[in-house]
Parts: sequence; C-alpha cells; structure tokens
Amino acid sequence: MFILDAHLDLSMNAMEWNRDLRLPVQAIRALEKGMTDKPDRERSTVSFPELRKGNIGIVVATQIARYVKPGSVIPGWNSPEQAWSQTQAQLAWYRTMEAAGEMVQIRNAVQLKAHYELWNDGTSNENKTIGYILSLEGADSIVDISYLEKAYQYGLRAIGPAHYGPGRYANGTDATGKMGEPGLALLKEMERLNIILDATHLCDDAFWQALDHFSGPVWASHNNCRAFVNHNRQYSDEQVLALIERGAVIGGALDAWMLVPNWVRGVSTPQSTNCDLEKVVANMDHICQLAGNARHVGIGSDLDGAFGTEQSPLDLDTISDLQKMVSMLSAKGYSAEDLDHIFHQNWLNFLYKAWG
Repeated sequence: MFILDAHLDLSMNAMEWNRDLRLPVQAIRALEKGMTDKPDRERSTVSFPELRKGNIGIVVATQIARYVKPGSVIPGWNSPEQAWSQTQAQLAWYRTMEAAGEMVQIRNAVQLKAHYELWNDGTSNENKTIGYILSLEGADSIVDISYLEKAYQYGLRAIGPAHYGPGRYANGTDATGKMGEPGLALLKEMERLNIILDATHLCDDAFWQALDHFSGPVWASHNNCRAFVNHNRQYSDEQVLALIERGAVIGGALDAWMLVPNWVRGVSTPQSTNCDLEKVVANMDHICQLAGNARHVGIGSDLDGAFGTEQSPLDLDTISDLQKMVSMLSAKGYSAEDLDHIFHQNWLNFLYKAWG
C-alpha cells in the first residue's frame, strides 16, 4: 500500500538530534549507543531507507522552532529572529537532501501527481526520491507577517499556528485563550497565500476561533480523539465533526501518550499499557464512524517527533511497520477502496482541491 504520511519532523531529527537519515535505522541507533541527552536515543524509528521499505513516498515534513519567554519550562529560542534562523537551517538541510537526490519538494498539484505516479510505476523504490510538502509546526518563528510571503516563496504550504504552551500567534496544547490581532492577521495572510491551516495543537479557544476566521483549506496533520484519551491535545467529537464539515482530513498520530489514558512520562511503557497499533486504528475508526465514511482520516504518524520506540506502539519497530495497519483496518471491514483513501487518497484529494 502506498502511504502519504502527513507529519514527520525530519529536519529537527537531522539538525538537533544530529541524525543522518540516509542511514538505516539500526545504524542510527548504533551511533547513539550510550547517549543520554535525549530520552529517545538508540530508539529512532525513521530513516530514508525505512520510508522506502514502507512504500512511504510522500511526507508532509516540518520546520519547527519555538520562541519562549525567559523562565519558560518549555525549551525554545529566546527571540523570534533566532527561531526564524533555526527554521532556515532546517530548510538548508532539506535543500541539501534534494541536491543529494534523496528528496524532492512538492509545491503544487502537477508535481504532486507526477511524484505519486513515479512511486506507483511498478519499479523498485530503492533509489526513488522521497517527496516532501513543507509545513511549519508552530508559527512563533514568523518574525512578522511579511515573513509569510518569504516562506511561501521557498515552498511553505501549511502552518499550524500553535505548538505546546502559549505562542506568539496562538495558544496551543496545555494553554488556553483566543488569538489576538497578530494571530488573526496571520490567518488572513495565510488565506491570501492559500496556505493550509493545520489545526493540530490549537487549544480549544483558538481552534473554534480559527475555524470562524479562516475560510481556506483546513486539515489536522496529527491528531487523535478525546473519546479515548481525555486531554486537550486530542479532539472532542464536536471538534472532529466541525473538521469533517470543513472537508478536513485528520491524521492518526502514533505517540503513545495520545493513544492510552493515564500515561506517565518516564514511567509508562508501550508494553505496560498495552499500547499497540490497534489503538491507532481505533482512533481512525472512531473518526470514520462519526463521518459515516472513510474520507476524512489518514496517516500523520509524528514518528520520531522527540520520541522513539519507548513511546511508540509496541508492535512498531520502524516507520515501515505502518503497513501493518492495512490488514488491521481490513479486518474491521474496510474495503480496498477505503484503504486506498485512508493511506493516501484522502490526503491527495485534499491537496488537489486546495491547490486547484
């Protein structure tokens, strides 16, 4: 099954985790043996060889750099200008991977169609470039609204205005409060440039306000359901239905704390909580039941999003194991057509419509 994964923090892993994603996952893990600076050392799940092995030929790849005020318990950069510069270093990595023949940026519907056809031409994936659509997770690095045009010109096609905590343009996970004038101005400029609004991480107040003020395309790249884990990071059924009404696609995320209730960081394990890929399937199925069809759900794994196998489903070793979910959904009665939609066609149709 061809897979389009709508959320991977590739450049963060390459630049801040210092991972050469051209290597096999096992080689990356070996290089990190004994390292303790980050909890997911020796536990990475994503590399270019594993993407190709899993028939994952298109990804929505992020830039991410948060601005934080002095004294914040959340890590980040001390000025928006520093945050912007970090995203530009990440962009330079994507460009370097393009020059190396590993990746190719997708900016429009023509390029999207051509790349999908390349990956479905019946030949081996071994040397195929991985297509990436550029997204910004958290808008703090947009120094001022004029920078949005610069970002669009280098290929930015989606923005999630918030990440964790309070943000410059919107409040995110574990925060509250509506957007102020800067956030509303950001939405207006995104709409003018036809940049996709990623509703992921918006706090409830900002979520409803954004839907009210933004008329452009909306998706949720990596979100699960509050019906299973009662936390503000997840969507309530009311929010899911509002996204469905807007024609959104919601990507199932694989972070264990979003899949099983009462997860305790540093204590819980996938094994102790029985967190497996069936939990992801249950979230996706829940959205399909609310929608009455399989046209509003997809894959948005967030694998290696500052966590590894210590916080991933227990039956997943690398990202190529996403293919296991095909048979799981089939066993629930999803047809071959449904499976095509869930694993890639919903995202493709969304983008073809958004990009005209």
